Amino acid sequence: MTDHLFNLHGDVLAAMRRGPKAFAKLAFALSDADEPADTYVGHFRDRIVGAGPGDELTALWHRTLTTWDLAEQADWSASPPRTDARRADTYDRLGFGPDLRKALDQAVPVFKEPGATVISKEFTSWYSRDTAAARAFYWNSYERTLRDKGWSDAAVAGLDEASHAVVERLSDPTRTEAYGARGLVVGYVQSGKTANFTGVTAKAIDAGYRLVIVLGGTLNLLRGQTQRRLDMELVGRENILRGADPSDADTLIDIDYQDDEDWPAKFVSHGARPSSLGFFDIERLTTRSKDYLGLQSGIRALEFEKQDRTRPLYDPANLHHAAARVMVVKKNKSVLAKLIKDLKKIGPILSEIPALIIDDESDQASVNTTDPKKWEDGQVVRKAINGQISQLLGLLPRAQYVGYTATPFANVFVDPGDEEDIFPRDFLISLPRPTGYMGVQDFHDLDAEGAAEETHVRGIYDDTGDRLQEALDGFVLTGALKLYRSEHGVPAGPFRHHTMLVHESIRMAEHAALALRINSMWHRSAYTGREGHARLAALLEKDFQQYADDDLPTPASYDELKPYVSRARQLINSGGEPVIVVNGDTERDYEQPELDFDRTPHVWKILVGGTKLSRGFTVEGLTITYYRRTTQQADTLMQMGRWFGFRPGYRDLVRLYIGREEALGKSRTVDLYEAFEAICRDEETFRTQLTRYATLVDGKPQVTPAQIPPLVSQHLSWLKPAARNKMFNAELVEIRSPGQWVEPTAYPTSDADLRHNTEVWRPVLDGLDASPVTLSCSSSGRNDSYDAVLGTLDHSALLGVLCDLRWSTPTQFSPHLESLVSAAETGHAIDDWLVIAPQQTSVRKVEASILGSRPLSLASRVRRRGDLFGAISEPKHRGVALRVAGALDDSGDPLVESLVRERRGVLVLYPLVEEEPRLSADGAIDPGDVVMAFCLVAPTSPESGQRSLVRFRAIDSSKDTFAVIDRGQDGA
Repeated sequence: MTDHLFNLHGDVLAAMRRGPKAFAKLAFALSDADEPADTYVGHFRDRIVGAGPGDELTALWHRTLTTWDLAEQADWSASPPRTDARRADTYDRLGFGPDLRKALDQAVPVFKEPGATVISKEFTSWYSRDTAAARAFYWNSYERTLRDKGWSDAAVAGLDEASHAVVERLSDPTRTEAYGARGLVVGYVQSGKTANFTGVTAKAIDAGYRLVIVLGGTLNLLRGQTQRRLDMELVGRENILRGADPSDADTLIDIDYQDDEDWPAKFVSHGARPSSLGFFDIERLTTRSKDYLGLQSGIRALEFEKQDRTRPLYDPANLHHAAARVMVVKKNKSVLAKLIKDLKKIGPILSEIPALIIDDESDQASVNTTDPKKWEDGQVVRKAINGQISQLLGLLPRAQYVGYTATPFANVFVDPGDEEDIFPRDFLISLPRPTGYMGVQDFHDLDAEGAAEETHVRGIYDDTGDRLQEALDGFVLTGALKLYRSEHGVPAGPFRHHTMLVHESIRMAEHAALALRINSMWHRSAYTGREGHARLAALLEKDFQQYADDDLPTPASYDELKPYVSRARQLINSGGEPVIVVNGDTERDYEQPELDFDRTPHVWKILVGGTKLSRGFTVEGLTITYYRRTTQQADTLMQMGRWFGFRPGYRDLVRLYIGREEALGKSRTVDLYEAFEAICRDEETFRTQLTRYATLVDGKPQVTPAQIPPLVSQHLSWLKPAARNKMFNAELVEIRSPGQWVEPTAYPTSDADLRHNTEVWRPVLDGLDASPVTLSCSSSGRNDSYDAVLGTLDHSALLGVLCDLRWSTPTQFSPHLESLVSAAETGHAIDDWLVIAPQQTSVRKVEASILGSRPLSLASRVRRRGDLFGAISEPKHRGVALRVAGALDDSGDPLVESLVRERRGVLVLYPLVEEEPRLSADGAIDPGDVVMAFCLVAPTSPESGQRSLVRFRAIDSSKDTFAVIDRGQDGA
């Protein structure tokens, strides 16, 4: 039966391409029936209220409203996206009344999860929503493919917005003057970055880009994965077949998917060859099994046919009729050399080709890691891949470069002044955490109390040893649970593969020994005997039943699961052994059929390996991870997080066995879990900072990509954001943080420096009141109360103190100090500072006189990493300081309220000792035995939120070199 209402609404919404319009009037104009306009709204309301699952009309409006909710470009609404206000503007323009609004809100709630964050230079707008909609053949096919795969409307709309944000910042492919934009897109590890660059590619070729070069990893295995993904979801059957008959056996021999179980059913179909439908074809210059080997058809493969030979290719008259060429090439010196050699033969047409270079894992191999200090006569010396990418960009003046990575630090530290390099000078886009993604928050309790760690994380060691047997048992048990769930209503698709990852070392000899140990353990595990079943039953009860997802079927007893254990064991042991070693020096070492998750029906194996499992390679079905390898680079460590990703139907089964207090070098230990948490905090801080500065001020960007490097933080002193050879080109000058708690931890260690610092604090100590008072604050939701000694100090006097202090790492506090020095210049003047010295009241308190001061409480702290202390402050001391500085509302304490001033900051003083203090007979402490630590909160003000909160310079080779402000060791 024809659904007339659905068809009518489809026509109405098609007429609203530029945004919502008066619905009833459009419906009346487009309908064949002669009914009053209001009846169209009434019929619609009744349909939505009574709709059941799968109703096409509801689905149509779900897609439409979600798209409008998320649209960053919306000239019909001044309200921000993803808000109730934006939805209200939509309803106003549609002319919907309260009853219909209520029905739609229930059927389609406003999607409020954050979108992509964009840091960008100013750019000329050319890629509007109208422009995108007018040419959207490949994007529309890709969008349909995503929906067929089960993507939600919100996920598709979010990808649409994020990919649009990339393409609109590329150069207009029809532009007369050549310009090559440089950008970087930052995703999460294992979070679907490929989906974004596939969307970008679809939109870009629709818009007119005619040569797409995807740099797809450093292994054939990774390159082949990317090629298959693009072929399946973008290129499509008809372009792969190139007009050949798919039923012809000879044709199948010539294509590279004849043994792929997803061919052709899951490969996108355009209905016919696109050129026969009035659009343009995509020609592949690489295939699933063949990297770039040279232009097989000769140079003619890159000769673009022009409709009008008197005009350049980029002229719209030619551009939109020409076929697009797509290649996926490995980041390999010889492969790229062949490509560059062929391009050089093509001649002048190169300057007319709008090209797009997508660099997957752009911080690997692509970044120049030579030391500028070793260049002779200032001539840039490049590593091989970086030099070849630079050549590609030089040969293709209309080439746009977009890097993709989950670990961006190396890319943002590239020299901004090197015009031939890949610094993202035009834009940096941070993608949001996708719905359903298991990431940092699922394994590390950054803000909660132990829930994530308790659910998913296990230490390597317990009283019985290294727990490898337990991890192996968990692998068998979770395999059985997957089989159980697939027979109890959970879609079996995510359970196609089931894997365990064991990663202890980068050494291949150790991989072989470890694989032998696991194989031997497997054969001794007695999974068909009483002992093995007893272990599995105990593990099910104490672990997996306790943390099972209530919404997913889980057996009530082991007896109910036992039949599935037998099947899981058989799948894991298929081929005779459960272990695959993933390492090697040559490509051949990785051409194992069981490593090909696309072509192998079921991979149920334990993967043992090192470096090659650390980046790019997606371990499908990963459920149990046993991880012990250490590194001192944050980006390397983060890329090892293969346990991050999408785990539909089994996220509650995921377990991470990770090393705690492992040896690192000769004199240091590292808690791997703590290290991961630290770099996760670094990453979240980076993203938060990007979000903070993405908002335009007076229509202009607060920061440009060239100013991003100083936003990179480091929570552990020994764990650098990136390798040293990737961090040559940035220095932080200032962080201005009004109303935020600042807590330096890099205090000196020598007696002389400690004595010097204590002497510097003398005027502050002399100005403290004689008697303590009690302070309290309830703004934080709890009543924090404590005793303290107070004092006040004018701003210039405090600067005299802070500028004369010595530090073990001057650059840690230097950016904050510079913000205080320049406060008046930046329109954020500070009058004075309230000094708070918290006092202990317990019977075990330790007090001492410092340089003749009244007795002050001494806090005991230890240095956690090198010269850095851990936490200095106590949480209960923060509320009062934040209130006095204007960052919190009323404290509820009249005394605290009397201390509040509009331009007053707060300094909280913590005299510290690192061991049992040695006091003189009169209760004094030697100035060299005390660390005069402090925390501060600069005053906030009504205008501070509207001003840029950072001031810094990146080291740029095209300008004078700037040094970080250092008022440290010598008080300069």
